[in-house]
Amino acid sequence: MRVLLSTYGSRGDVEPLAGLAVRLREQGAGVRVCAPPDEDFARRLADVGVPLVPVGPSARALTRAAPAPASLPERAARLIAGQLGPVTEAAEGCDLLVATGALPAAAGALSVAEKLGIPSVSVTFQQLTLPAPHRRPLAYPGRPFPPEVTDPKTLWELDAQSVNTLFGEALDTHRASLGLPPVDDVRAYVVGDRPWLASDPFLDPWHETPDLDVVQTGAWILPDTRPLPADLTAFLDAGAPPVYVGFGSMPLHAAADMARVAVEAVRAQGRRLVLARGWAELSPGGDRDDCFEVGEVNQQALFARVAAVVHHGGAGTTTTAARAGAAQVVVPQVADQPYWAGRVAALGIGAAHDGPAPTVASLSAALGTALAPETRARAASAAGRVRADGASVAARLLLDAAERGGQDRRSRPAVPPLPAGQDHRSPLTGPPVLAGPPLP
Repeated sequence: MRVLLSTYGSRGDVEPLAGLAVRLREQGAGVRVCAPPDEDFARRLADVGVPLVPVGPSARALTRAAPAPASLPERAARLIAGQLGPVTEAAEGCDLLVATGALPAAAGALSVAEKLGIPSVSVTFQQLTLPAPHRRPLAYPGRPFPPEVTDPKTLWELDAQSVNTLFGEALDTHRASLGLPPVDDVRAYVVGDRPWLASDPFLDPWHETPDLDVVQTGAWILPDTRPLPADLTAFLDAGAPPVYVGFGSMPLHAAADMARVAVEAVRAQGRRLVLARGWAELSPGGDRDDCFEVGEVNQQALFARVAAVVHHGGAGTTTTAARAGAAQVVVPQVADQPYWAGRVAALGIGAAHDGPAPTVASLSAALGTALAPETRARAASAAGRVRADGASVAARLLLDAAERGGQDRRSRPAVPPLPAGQDHRSPLTGPPVLAGPPLP
């Protein structure tokens, strides 16, 4: 069995595929991953022995360049075009293709699978891309919804129109080059009617809707066994648990002074600091011994040893911190991150900062909430409710579907037997849906 996993996006779009790849290989499947050519991603996949097929431009370079919203259709066209050659070549001989990441990239990869006659699955790592009558869709950059329109159903109709306007022409052009017919509704082509949602049911509970039969597998988590660096371990051992501050793949254009603000806010709470450089290349500056700077690190191990985690609110970081039992402060920047901030606050396991650019005072106040004994107690208690088997569940479903073989991605395979002790509304049903926030 050979499976191709395809994505375009940030670390949060690549890391879950590493977790799924490991579980697929444990069950005897051959796996390769199509992803942006960034060194971070290649190194992470190499750590688990999965080859990277580079696709498109550097996600890091594109993110840090902060292109204008008006260029989104042009960037989408280039991204879809960039999928065709590498994904087609990588997909030859595969039994199944899994697509996620930015919507136009997923649509391009799914078109390749359609052309080759390969069963395909698309997956979202958070529910905000799934049409639902109880909430609004995310607005694309430069295309705000009319302020007078508040009905969710109408807003989702406007969202579908935006997706077609932004991505429809480019997708149909490249589909024509493959000999495929045009797509009337791009979002519907990617979503389908029974999507898979690869997020944790405790952190991101799905509310049933009449139009979608959502299958929630749980988050795709790769257990990280890498040891923490010796100098970091020495820092952790030298005093009380510090506060971790890191913003992952976020360039922090709206908060250029984030490192200074973070250092001063953490010190105002009487805590030491571990600061992750990330794509914004944060650095604490100075030579005080209460700050420690890190690059790539085992967050699972580190978060288990900190007093709180200050981050941007990506699905992966939120889930990792919750599994570690660490209280959180979420400073959301874009896309789904305000949603995750709201979930952390609603669960009482941390605080949601209002806006992407904190001051020393506002971040210190949020930290005060997160570091309060009652918040830390709730965070510790919640850790046991976050599932760890999502990637295993998804791997089993994918291989079962591929072994049945020959299904069009719109035909839904039968539900395999449920594992002992699982409820019928947990992970198991059939193929899937897209993912991903707008293009970086």
